[in-house]
Amino acid sequence: MNPSERIEELIAGLTDWRGETLASVRKSILAADQEIIEEWKWMGSPVWSRNGIIAVGNAHKDKVKLTFAHGASLPDPDKLFNAGFGGNVWRAIDFFEGNKINERALTNLVRATIDYNQIKLKKKAPAGTRAKVHRNKK
Repeated sequence: MNPSERIEELIAGLTDWRGETLASVRKSILAADQEIIEEWKWMGSPVWSRNGIIAVGNAHKDKVKLTFAHGASLPDPDKLFNAGFGGNVWRAIDFFEGNKINERALTNLVRATIDYNQIKLKKKAPAGTRAKVHRNKK
């Protein structure tokens, strides 16, 4: 079973509001960029990534938690983050029963994460890694 199928199975198994919430969160994430990859990590957690981890989703007893790996470095003009402020790197959004998801804002936050990951990736690339054209001398 591939990661996307596992995520679908997880959502289907959550027969209360958490399944609907996780499905809606997933839809907003995937709407941000068609190159987002779905993964299944850490003993059963949906993970979305593009040039690095974007977010990890988990259904808990009383909430659905969406944790952004580099949330502390991201702009959050819509004030979506409501958890994880004690750490220096990650931030989370806790969705509780009855919460309305701001899909536009969530999609924008995912796009900001992708931008952050791409900038971080470029900074890691060693200098002078451009392809050189080699010409045959005759």
